[in-house]
Amino acid sequence: MPICVIETDRLNIGLLKPDEYQLLQQYLSRNKTHLAKWEPTRDPIYYTQYEITLRIKSALLAFKQQSAFHFVLLNKNNDKVLGVCNFANAVRGPLQACHLGYALCHEYQGQGLMQEALRAATSYVFETLKFHRIIANYIPDNKRSENTLTKAGFEREGYAKSYLKIAGKWQDHVLTAMVNPNEL
Repeated sequence: MPICVIETDRLNIGLLKPDEYQLLQQYLSRNKTHLAKWEPTRDPIYYTQYEITLRIKSALLAFKQQSAFHFVLLNKNNDKVLGVCNFANAVRGPLQACHLGYALCHEYQGQGLMQEALRAATSYVFETLKFHRIIANYIPDNKRSENTLTKAGFEREGYAKSYLKIAGKWQDHVLTAMVNPNEL
């Protein structure tokens, strides 16, 4: 069974164990084309059992060390990955911030699942992990991501030219963030 960290009405949000690599592998295979426009170019090895197992082990270690939180969104039977919700680049000290990245299976878009996941996951990051700021950035023409972040309570803070190399080219990004509402 996956390690469940957060439960919502329709999702279990947590971490996979290495022997559950096939759940993530199936998600990645099903969504390879769908996600290609929004992610870095992936080498074929990225989709192999070996590499996925290494990433799962790395995610478990990062969670234990509280340096990153690479969650999968699972259906209630815990037998299908519907998406991912990652809080990476965790910085403590005076900053107390992390970066949010997320993706949802093409067949589950438009059902409010990512909103449900982000509500629960950002609450966990603020209330349990005690971060002050969550940063999330998106490519300007990704209107679905813009709407998702706006509905989740992220506010636009800026614009970065040539920010990340996505789909093989350097792309501008809109910079957004959410501040812990308990610390305003």
